[in-house]
Amino acid sequence: MRPRNKENRDLPPGVYRRKRTRKNGNVWVGFYYEDADGKERSLGTDLDLAHIKWAELVAKEKPADLRIMRSIFDRYIRDVLPSKAPRTQSDNLKEIKQLRKVFDEAPIDSITPEMIARYRDARKAKVRANREIATMSHVFNIAREWGLTANQNPCKGVRKNKETPRDFYASDLIWDAVYRKAVPELKDAMDLAYLTGQRPADVLSMRKSDIDVDFLLVKRAKTAHKVRILLRVDGVETSLGRLLKQIAARNEQFSSPYLIISARGRRVGPSMLRDRWEAAREAAQQAAIEAGDPEFGAIIRNFQFKDIRPKAATEINDLKEASRLLGHTEEEITRKIYVRRGAVAKPTK
Repeated sequence: MRPRNKENRDLPPGVYRRKRTRKNGNVWVGFYYEDADGKERSLGTDLDLAHIKWAELVAKEKPADLRIMRSIFDRYIRDVLPSKAPRTQSDNLKEIKQLRKVFDEAPIDSITPEMIARYRDARKAKVRANREIATMSHVFNIAREWGLTANQNPCKGVRKNKETPRDFYASDLIWDAVYRKAVPELKDAMDLAYLTGQRPADVLSMRKSDIDVDFLLVKRAKTAHKVRILLRVDGVETSLGRLLKQIAARNEQFSSPYLIISARGRRVGPSMLRDRWEAAREAAQQAAIEAGDPEFGAIIRNFQFKDIRPKAATEINDLKEASRLLGHTEEEITRKIYVRRGAVAKPTK
């Protein structure tokens, strides 16, 4: 077995580093184990995994500090989170921040379904608790893949808090009240969100290059699913086709590749959309109050931009078509979460 040097003193017995400088100047680091017979084995380039592989080779317990949830959360954030969509990354970071308050110092093998249930019951934010437990479940499953525990996932079988889906439906009266107070780029965003049934982030990401003759090509950031939305049906231009022509005419003088841009030609981002939405909604509410209808003003105040997507789903009579437009693999999701008006029924007589 080779003698230890200063550079390898932080590593387990028999483990050493190899370094190589690549042509681009980056330094490659690999970890290797040499047993008593001089046989060399590669442990990979990840220090944490090198510790685990070393422990398996010499039949020792995996280092305790790697089996504490704090270290597992750290590795999950480093190695798993970057592969997720930006919004999912942001949500997961918030969820892990809450989970750390309770589980950070806990050994992974000490976590039981009872502890997960107590966490659920102690959280005042019941819906957020469901999301946090779902994230905890995924972290635990990944830790199993890493070989950090052989225990069953403690989140499996733990009841979730009951969730009541948002049930706000924006009638045409509510829509028109806000639409009248909206600036042109907000009107474009509202119309585009309604006619495509897409999420706000996907609407703001739409580009001129997404228009392909008879289709608007949409790739959803949340799911990466793709859909082609018709601009012509049997040779007749759809409402979406006409809207895109109007948007193109309004933006003709600007070079921005995006469809939703401001009066100065700047891309409208989430914060700009939120500011314009709140201004239009507040103006619409105030107009209702001044007209002597504060109750209608309060309803307008509850209208959120994200309610446009379920409005679109609700007003498509064919559930299958609505599911296809929204990008749902199951019609039940569309029916339960997005369709916000009851079925039409005839009276008794």
